Amino acid sequence: MVERIVVNGELLGIILRTSFEKDGIEFFTEKHFSQQLGYMKRPEGYIIPPHKHKNIKKEVLQTQEVLFIKSGKVKVDFFTNDHAYAQSAVLEKGDVILLAGGGHGFEMLEQSEIIEVKQGPYESDEDKIRF
Repeated sequence: MVERIVVNGELLGIILRTSFEKDGIEFFTEKHFSQQLGYMKRPEGYIIPPHKHKNIKKEVLQTQEVLFIKSGKVKVDFFTNDHAYAQSAVLEKGDVILLAGGGHGFEMLEQSEIIEVKQGPYESDEDKIRF
């Protein structure tokens, strides 16, 4: 299952539930997103030929994050760009979320392990507006 969190026409997040399954490959993000989220299911023996990615200068205007819930249960609160609360969702072990826009906050509903992937370099507090 894939859930798109959209408020006032703005995509705030994409949740890929651990129950999602589909043969082949599928990307859930627009091509212009600075962070891409996709899923692959390939049969035994399937080969992805060796390759590398070209050095191409790209401009990143906004940090987007992908979180993998390794264990536990996490509530994510979504906020609009003007810091207004939009809605919440609960993420469980195996779920993946792309935080695409707006703001977000988290509450650990259980002890949780989260793996985070985002663009770098990361400037810590210089990269964030806290509200």
